[in-house]
Amino acid sequence: MTALSLKKLRDRLKDKDQAIVALLNERASLSMEIGVLKRNYGLDIYDPAQEQTVYNQVIGTNRGPLPEESLKRIYREILSASRALQAPITVAYLGPDASFSHGAARAHFGLSVCSSPQPSIPDVFDQVEKGQAQWGVVPAANSLEGPVKLTLDRLLSTPLRIMAEVFLPIRHSLISKQIDRKRLKKIYSHPQALAQCQAWIRKNLPGCSLHETDSTARAAVKVLEDEEAAAIGSGDAASVYGLTVIAEGIEDHSNNMTRFLIIGKGKNKSTERDKTSILYGTRHEPGALYHSLRSFAEREINLLNIISHPIKDRMWEYLFFVDFSGYEEEANIQKCLEELRDRCTFVKILGSYPDNS
Repeated sequence: MTALSLKKLRDRLKDKDQAIVALLNERASLSMEIGVLKRNYGLDIYDPAQEQTVYNQVIGTNRGPLPEESLKRIYREILSASRALQAPITVAYLGPDASFSHGAARAHFGLSVCSSPQPSIPDVFDQVEKGQAQWGVVPAANSLEGPVKLTLDRLLSTPLRIMAEVFLPIRHSLISKQIDRKRLKKIYSHPQALAQCQAWIRKNLPGCSLHETDSTARAAVKVLEDEEAAAIGSGDAASVYGLTVIAEGIEDHSNNMTRFLIIGKGKNKSTERDKTSILYGTRHEPGALYHSLRSFAEREINLLNIISHPIKDRMWEYLFFVDFSGYEEEANIQKCLEELRDRCTFVKILGSYPDNS
């Protein structure tokens, strides 16, 4: 390739960049007009179902060579910037900054939001319930460690609904002010992170004591004060807090994924591909669970997930969290839910939202 042909290609790229900028600003102007209408009609600035529709439309027109996932990441920031032009929104999550919950918030909402890190999962719910944040991000389950009990407990009592979900691959690093691994005596992290790296710890740092924190990012803050301590957390946490990455990918299983829920007020519209989550309790009698599940089977409703959860103060009695395919207002699902209410002692719809599994 000659210098002249390279210059010609770069000149063409420059023209394309100028055209893209012009189109982005045209899109931003239209988005601002939509924002005015949303405010006039009292509609939320963030609309999960509509944004999913945009992603579907964009990916549907893609003919490459740009991969679909790359295109979606680009549009995530376009949508995030567009929302910010309409009105600022605040997102609460389990913090501090650089926690995995923070990563899930950025993966879903993009960078153009007001961040509100919280010290605990109940605090995230409280912030959204009180209107101090419009949206919350909470961990629901890990592919290796199972459901997050604190989240399930609050979903039982909260008036908030599940509005979206995010699946985040979890890659753990050992981070510290200390460079020499042999000088470490303590390891801090969230209980699930410690459990997910236990084989690596036993093999490489068997003499270190383990200390639990509310989040992996909180662990990073903790080791700033201790030269003999390390934290298990994300590579982002090392960058944010000025720590050294001693070892990467220390999780015992590479297929480590956490599902996060986006919680908020209101109700989603239906999309092309929805998921509904409910919570219900059965009567304490033989066959109760079987008869509740029969309601789904007879209507060929696909169950995606079912988790039993003990009822506080009622020994050996359980509630069931269930995810299934479809939107809550579909006629077939409405009939199923009506029958479920007749067969169960308690049924709560937690939300219908775009299925990203």
